Amino acid sequence: MNEPAAGSASRLQTWRPAGRRRPGGSARPGAAASARVRLAASAAVLTPLIILILSLPLMAGDAATGMVDYDAVRHAPEPGHPLGTDDAGRDVLARTAAGARVSLIVAVTCALVATVLGTLVGAASGTAGGIVDAVVMRLVDGVNAVPHLLLGILIVALYRGSLLAVIASIALTHWTTVARIVRAEVLSLRTRPYIDAAISGGASRMTVLTRHLLPAVAPQSALAAVLLLPHAVWHETALSFLGLGLPPHLASLGTMVADSRDDVLLGAWWTIAAPAGVLIAVTLAVAGLAGWWRDRIVPRRRSELAL
Repeated sequence: MNEPAAGSASRLQTWRPAGRRRPGGSARPGAAASARVRLAASAAVLTPLIILILSLPLMAGDAATGMVDYDAVRHAPEPGHPLGTDDAGRDVLARTAAGARVSLIVAVTCALVATVLGTLVGAASGTAGGIVDAVVMRLVDGVNAVPHLLLGILIVALYRGSLLAVIASIALTHWTTVARIVRAEVLSLRTRPYIDAAISGGASRMTVLTRHLLPAVAPQSALAAVLLLPHAVWHETALSFLGLGLPPHLASLGTMVADSRDDVLLGAWWTIAAPAGVLIAVTLAVAGLAGWWRDRIVPRRRSELAL
């Protein structure tokens, strides 16, 4: 009679409750500290970078916008030019800050447009259901079937050199991921008791969508916008590098990388190190910030078991 009890005790010792978790917290001892370190590291990278991007182009004046000095062509880093000069004698530090500002403005605009479009489409699809949901999801599958870069090149090639075309090419190819995430969240929320209560009380689908569903998926949409930011930066850089994005005279990270190809062969490595370093720093910092944010907003199961 005691053997089952002993077996149960053995199983309880093997599988023990992980303990009560705070919303957004973690049961692992070092997870909270790791999240704080990740947040601090991301802030330490982004804060000075944003200050530099916003302030330096304004202080540098013509050095950031295109004034050339052929007496200072491809100078290595020195006190007067901390990151050296490019093939036209322009200060690489000032030009990198100006280019990063342009690239980030384009990326933020693309991320916001794609997030808003994806949120509206996903929420409407999940709320309507039925044939509407099926048609919208097939549209999403059709857009995803085409490589994003190729579709972006097609859009930009029709209006070469247009800033609006660059924004449209990135935004119109990245809303589908947001739509899928929001639709899945809406389908999950539709089974909640308070949604059933609202429908039973006579609320229309539009009322349920605007008052209950959209506010509930807002954190997920905001996280999607943050995650799209570095992706949009890389796409803008790729288009400009191929000569299909922003005009060559307008400083951006992509145009700087494209212009530095010949400089690297001549030994002027610093002309590509600065824009490439900013690209990598922004990507890693935003990814760390997004990871911390995801840990804060994603619901955690309180009844998880740990070995």
